[in-house]
Amino acid sequence: MDDNKLYKALLKSQSERRQVENDRGEAKVEENFRKERPYAGSDRDKPNWTRVETNDNEHPPTVYDSSVSLSLIGNPKPWSREQLRERKIIYSGMADKEVMDAYRELRIQLRNRAGDGNFIVMFSSLGKGHSGLLTAYNLAAAFALDSHTSALLVDCDPYGKELSSLVSSPMTSGVTDFVADRSLKIQSILYPSGVERLTVIPAGTQASSAVELFSAVRMRELITELKARYPDRCIVLNTPPFQENTEARILERFADQIVFGVPFGEVTGEVIEDSVDALGSDKFSGLIFQE
Repeated sequence: MDDNKLYKALLKSQSERRQVENDRGEAKVEENFRKERPYAGSDRDKPNWTRVETNDNEHPPTVYDSSVSLSLIGNPKPWSREQLRERKIIYSGMADKEVMDAYRELRIQLRNRAGDGNFIVMFSSLGKGHSGLLTAYNLAAAFALDSHTSALLVDCDPYGKELSSLVSSPMTSGVTDFVADRSLKIQSILYPSGVERLTVIPAGTQASSAVELFSAVRMRELITELKARYPDRCIVLNTPPFQENTEARILERFADQIVFGVPFGEVTGEVIEDSVDALGSDKFSGLIFQE
């Protein structure tokens, strides 16, 4: 083979090798990005491209890297262990290991059921007038304890007032305000919780029109946008009691999985069965018994 033919053969070989690498999704040297770190126990290895929450509007990141993006989730006023214990918020190393292990088991079961990617869990209490917010908050906190995962608690119970006592930063606008006012941006309703890697969105101030607002197109746009921001995020929707409010039935459409809370001594087996039947969906994932 003369030099000219050898040179052309080498060029063809290099071109074919690059094509194979592109087909495999392998990164080129000049692209210089790191692959997404998968969930613990997951075998996902494909990088995800998405936006992350940041105050740098001029130079937003374009490549998703969980080790970088998760560090951007601010927590300016972290709760101390004493403050977490006072508020009955779970944390790693807490004295009541049984409670901590129960939330870890919930996290494992919900994640296994969801498979790869992020997902939305709706939590609703079956008790009459019984708020499930603390349970929903701790469920989100359980996901946030995983260093490779972020969590977002979206409080969609406009009648509850407990969230402000569980969050270390003052909150103003929330879900209903965002849906009602198109001038509001998503960043204006996101608040650091005091727990690392856990962000919260309050219900807002428009309680009287919550049913209509939760049914609006802008509500669907909000949930879609929130779910797209992080590929390794778990979103927990806290809703009013399922048996007493229309809001929970409306919000069910946004959930990938649904968990009911059962207050101790308040709910019969018949009520549980009726609630699951009324749901009429394969999204039902289980029960959490609340003290």
